[in-house]
Amino acid sequence: MTITSDRLIRITDPEDARIGEFRDIRERDLVGREGRFIAEGTVVLRMLSSSKRFKADKLLILENRVEGITDILERFDADIPIFVCSRSVIDSIAGFPMHRGVLAAGRAAETQDLNSALGGMGDDALILVCNGISNHDNMGGLFRNAAAFCADLVCLDEECCDPMYRKAIRVSVGAALTVPFTRQLSIEVILRTLIDHGFDIIALSPDAKVSIQNVEPGRRCALVVGTEGSGICQSALELSRTIRIPQAQDIDSLNVATAAALALFFVASGQGRI
Repeated sequence: MTITSDRLIRITDPEDARIGEFRDIRERDLVGREGRFIAEGTVVLRMLSSSKRFKADKLLILENRVEGITDILERFDADIPIFVCSRSVIDSIAGFPMHRGVLAAGRAAETQDLNSALGGMGDDALILVCNGISNHDNMGGLFRNAAAFCADLVCLDEECCDPMYRKAIRVSVGAALTVPFTRQLSIEVILRTLIDHGFDIIALSPDAKVSIQNVEPGRRCALVVGTEGSGICQSALELSRTIRIPQAQDIDSLNVATAAALALFFVASGQGRI
């Protein structure tokens, strides 16, 4: 399939009802609205085109970007509308200068429950468990790290922010659209379920006595990270063996995404994933 001119739908009015999902996207987001979301950028669009869990409803592309991303646009089904417009129109629609000029409105499939997700895993598995991550930049970074180090699943507790927020998807460079995840259980339920499925639970804590360098991860390993400031809650720590990443004594702690990247690299290397 090629992108012919009749496939492209020109938008000249920023108030056109057909592109309402894209309007003022900085001030309002589609999170929590029937599983819909907004994704932006060429790399993210490429990831969305290959995602099994997430589907695009419509695309909005800056007219001078179309030719350079034809190979990506061809991956989307013919019934998905591709709207194109000028620089001034897309900026008016978005509510700010839309430098990337590439937007998609998408919809998520029903979230898989944790037991179902675990049922399809083999004897070797790596899961990233997030406790109370409320910052969308950190959430996006965690998904990017999970993808980079071949994690099978990201488990988000009920205190975590939504990874389908536009900024989280962008920071994840589309990994939030490709890495499987579950959400809405308490951290205690998540960890007890993982233990029942034979997972070795490892929690990152700057107060831990054991260095990550002295830990051999299990074949089934779940790495727990917590929000910056309060860290991992006590009930979760009690269900885990805690480890620390050695660092300078006058530094309080690493950013959670940075710490997770180091720990995921260590565990993935130990499991022979990378």
